[in-house]
Formats: sequence, C-alpha cells, structure tokens
Amino acid sequence: MGDMTEIDRQRRPGPRIEEVARLAGVSKSTVSRVINGEQYVSAKARDAVHTAITHLKYSPNQAARSLAGNKANAIALIVSEQGSRVLGDPFFAGVLRGVHAELTGRRIQLLLMLSRPEDHDDLLAYLAGGHVDGALLVSLHGDDPLPLLLQEFGLPVVVGGRPLAAGSVPFVDSDNFTGGLDAVRHLVSLGRTRIATVAGPRDMAAGLDRLSGWRRGLGEARLSADLVAEADFTPESGALAMMELLDRAPDIDAVFVAADIIALGVLQVLHARGRRVPEDVAVVGFDDSLLASTATPPLTTVRQDVEQLGRTMTWRLLGELAGDTGLPPSLLLPTSLVRRASA
Repeated sequence: MGDMTEIDRQRRPGPRIEEVARLAGVSKSTVSRVINGEQYVSAKARDAVHTAITHLKYSPNQAARSLAGNKANAIALIVSEQGSRVLGDPFFAGVLRGVHAELTGRRIQLLLMLSRPEDHDDLLAYLAGGHVDGALLVSLHGDDPLPLLLQEFGLPVVVGGRPLAAGSVPFVDSDNFTGGLDAVRHLVSLGRTRIATVAGPRDMAAGLDRLSGWRRGLGEARLSADLVAEADFTPESGALAMMELLDRAPDIDAVFVAADIIALGVLQVLHARGRRVPEDVAVVGFDDSLLASTATPPLTTVRQDVEQLGRTMTWRLLGELAGDTGLPPSLLLPTSLVRRASA
C-alpha cells in the first residue's frame, strides 16, 4: 500500500487538501483553519493536521495561498501546440487579444504557456504550485487529460473548443457544425454539385464538427459526401490534401476548407493546376482571419469571432474565480458566412 502511495505521489505534483484531511481524520475546513492559523481548532486536531502535512510533504504556504483566498492574481493561457505553429497562426493571436482585452484594468497577470503532452508533468507541478488562480486551455488534441488533471488539483479551468476527453470541463466554442452547414448551403445555392472538403484534424472537435456540418449540407442537397481529405492547420497540408482530391476527382467544382490557413495551400494548388477560382472551383474557408481578405482571390469564409472566444473564456473563468453561481457549463458562439470573390 505504501508503494502505491509513493507512485501516486510521483504522478501528481503534490497531495491535495482532501488527502491531508483524510489522513488527519478531520474536515477540509479544519485543515484550512489550521493552515491559516485561525482559532477554534482543538490542539488534538491541530497536531493531527500538522502530522499529516509533514507525512504527505504538503507545502503549507502553497496550501495557504489556495485556501485562504490569497490569490496569485494571475491566470495561465495554455496552448497545446508547438511554438512555431502558434506564432504563425492568426487564430491564436485573436484568442490572446480577447483574453487580454477582458483582463484589462483587472490587475490580473496573464501567463502564456505552450505545452505538449510530454511536458504535462512539469506544467502540472508549476500550475498546482499556487502560481496561478485558474487556467484557459486552447487547441487540445484527442483525449488530452490536462483539463481533468488540473480540475483534480482544484484549479478552475475553461477550455476553448469542445474537449473530446470524457468529463465535465467548462468550455466555450464556436458553432462549427452550423458554420460548415452554411458553407455547403452557399455552395449548393451557386449550383455546385461536386463539393469536396479539406477537413481539419480528426483529433480536434473543430475539425470533426465542421466536417459534420459539410456532411449534413450535402445530405440535405442529396449530393454525394465522398470527397474528403484531411489536413492539419497549415498551408502545406492544405496543398497536399487538394492535390489528392484533384487526382481522385478532377470534376470537383467546389471545396469547403476547414480553415483559412489551410485554404492558402488549396488556392495555391488550384492556381498551379490551371483551375480558375471561382469559375471552375468555388472555395469557402473558415475563420475570417486576415488571411481570408488578403488571399488571391479574396476568400469567402465562415466567420468565427476568435477575439470574442478569448473574451468569453476569460469571462467564464473569472466568474468561477469570483464564486458566481449559475454559470453555464458551456457556451456556443455564433458563426456567419462572409461572401467574397472565391465563392
């Protein structure tokens, strides 16, 4: 049994208040009172708590901060991507602008942290160490356990984008399904019948939900939904996906692309293959980032308000930190079609 406790302790950066309370045989509020040096605690209970803290190697100053309401006055924005990807993608800049705007005038510091799953242990140790009051997470892949692990430490968390992992973590997302559906309805209204998609990654809800919207739109129009290629959020992967689609089906007359940044590669390949946009192939992107309005031709795209996403995530986290009740467990922000020259 002792070995198991040791393994558990290595897995997590530090014991939680519940473990101290359990070992001492007292309530969590009693542990809190002891750590904060409050009165009305029996000598016996105080000794038991101190013994448990020593045995579990609990850090009382860290505990005092989280229990006494001594706030770090800081929140973390954690992006689960490599630095190079983050710095080149307008999506992250927009989220960051929104988070910053919501924090303006609140005297709360923002820590930007880039994390890959292999860095989780170091990240958890830092975040559980009382350095921040809560965390915002964006760009989670697959069933990344990070939000649930942070919740387990009692750290308030809000995720940007629907998390695919099981569990009830608050999240804010754009209505990706309806965005994909609107894109296809628009292409159908233009008389297009061979409508392909360059989908986003299947280990992210944004990729899956936009793909579902595309499928739904084609189903409504009684058109075939067989032309799918997958890309990650880079122009290079978009170019490869478009080449694959054209090789498979030279008669493609429209393509819904899961992000403007992917569409840059799609447009490149269409130009190189002598396909005119929109005369031969109509193209609709997603995001309405700066990339869309400056593309050649300017890109018809589904707008999501990324800055509003950042603001709303921050609002939801600050509400939880303030102890607000009745906060929605998840929020879905609307999308809208922005028509330009490409479709």
